[in-house]
Amino acid sequence: MVKMTVYGLALDETAQVPVLILKDVKEDTTLPIWVGATEAMAISLALNKVALPRPMTHDLMLNLVHQLGAEVLRVELVREERGTYFAEIVLQVAEEEMRVDSRPSDAISLSLRAKCDLWVSKQVLETALEHLGDAESRLTPNTDRESWEAILQQYSGDDNKYKM
Repeated sequence: MVKMTVYGLALDETAQVPVLILKDVKEDTTLPIWVGATEAMAISLALNKVALPRPMTHDLMLNLVHQLGAEVLRVELVREERGTYFAEIVLQVAEEEMRVDSRPSDAISLSLRAKCDLWVSKQVLETALEHLGDAESRLTPNTDRESWEAILQQYSGDDNKYKM
């Protein structure tokens, strides 16, 4: 496993889709993860330390973890299958360590709020680097909250629905 941090958010100029940028702690390796607009906003709120009057979903998740006497130890991106990443939230519950399956964007959003470590398996990094190609050249870095709000206004609610 490689310890990584959330470097920021960017925009894929070709697809007009938000991209979460992870970097290892030495900043030698970058892992872009394409996410939906809603997921990008949740991550942006945490990155920009925006306090809302009522808890959003990831704040609620963290509140539930704490109310149940547990702690978020770390988040791990554990595997990739056909272009989809899989994450696990590692919790300490009493004397037991538990793992909860999660989408990477949700796990990372929770990790930012819990201020816990983020780890990515070496296999995930190797696979991602093989498939990236010139994708990074299409990315425009941007972590400014106002800019994200303008970008996210371009999306309709139907853009992120699951298709069967």
